[in-house]
Amino acid sequence: MTTTAPAVGSDATARQRRPAMSRLIAVELRKLVDTRAGRWLLITIGLVAAGIVTVQLLYAPDAEQTFANFFVPSLFPVGVLLPVLGILSITTEWSQRTALTTFALVPRRERVIAAKLVAVVLAALASVLTSLALAAVGTLIAEATGGAGTWRFDGMLIVHAAVFQVSTALIGAAFGLLLLHTPLAIVAYLVLPIVWSILGGLVQPLYRAGEWLDTNRTMEPLFTPELTGGQWQRLAVSLLLWLVVPLVAGLVRTMRQEVT
Repeated sequence: MTTTAPAVGSDATARQRRPAMSRLIAVELRKLVDTRAGRWLLITIGLVAAGIVTVQLLYAPDAEQTFANFFVPSLFPVGVLLPVLGILSITTEWSQRTALTTFALVPRRERVIAAKLVAVVLAALASVLTSLALAAVGTLIAEATGGAGTWRFDGMLIVHAAVFQVSTALIGAAFGLLLLHTPLAIVAYLVLPIVWSILGGLVQPLYRAGEWLDTNRTMEPLFTPELTGGQWQRLAVSLLLWLVVPLVAGLVRTMRQEVT
């Protein structure tokens, strides 16, 4: 009598061979620094934040050389560059023609995209930690050179900074998913919000809408320790337009995009 071993289902085999999400995230984090553009962008983000602190040490009045004043001003220029990093994390797969290899190794595209988004979020949170570290260094130098060197700081500013940096980075990634073309995504991200801000400020019928849909206005309160319920609502509505809508549309397009 002969016996036949039970066949292993293709689904079980696929699950065994499927890389863990943690590994995919680690790969995507490495990709952020593997390319020349991504590497120099990260270096530039660090240099910009350090430059802001240096300028304040040199030119700000002694009374304004505090931990909070070192930390908050570094958030905006970094927040301008982080979306470009988010765009590059998505579009380099297509511009460097590595998408075919990536999706061949991981056929479920949603897992790759999720790993990319998590990597972008982690990079944004790392930028907040960098700003905190540079603010601490600036405060120590201010103490040693006769500045105020005050460490008094509202912890909610860290939460708001994380919301700001993560949101802006994900908006960039959403534009990258939607357009899948690096120059076009960068131009669209930079131009469209500016155009909307100008129209919202100049065209009277659009002014009220701008209060809810202009991220330049809705994110401004994040640079303060306290936000009202109305400010959180306006921020949520603006992110729905500039983050959620292009992200969902980009996911649909990327899932259906033919890879060559």
